[in-house]
Amino acid sequence: MKYIYSIVIAFVLSLNSVHAEDKANISAVLDQLHDAASKADWPRYFALYTDDGVFLGTDAGERWDKPTFKAYAAQSNGWTYTMTERNIDLTPDGDHAWFDELLVNAKYGTSRGTGILIRTPSGWKIAQYHLVFPIPNDLAEGITQQIQTFEARQKSGQN
Repeated sequence: MKYIYSIVIAFVLSLNSVHAEDKANISAVLDQLHDAASKADWPRYFALYTDDGVFLGTDAGERWDKPTFKAYAAQSNGWTYTMTERNIDLTPDGDHAWFDELLVNAKYGTSRGTGILIRTPSGWKIAQYHLVFPIPNDLAEGITQQIQTFEARQKSGQN
């Protein structure tokens, strides 16, 4: 019985070790993403995405596939978001991961990035990245009312 118990413990510990290594590799991919964006190194940045990767921006209309996002990025000098906190979880099979991270940007302050990565033959790749501006609960009603007013003006053709 001790032998079986030892095998089970060794197996569980090895899974935790594998997940720890995967989490470190995923974190490195996300760090590379932010570094490449801050330097407008678009070849390196987009190499971190899957071919069918999607970027969801802060505006409700920003759901960009990789070619569309590449075209947008090519017109910019980059953007700098500094990660202050990150959480990474993996599916039981270890082939998919999701994350959330708090970021700081000089212009926008605090934001949150969330997304999904997929294990590929060439390493972890980002399948989806979603950037949002978290709204403090005490400000939410006023901000969401402003958004509703803005959207109503847009629909009616007013600016």
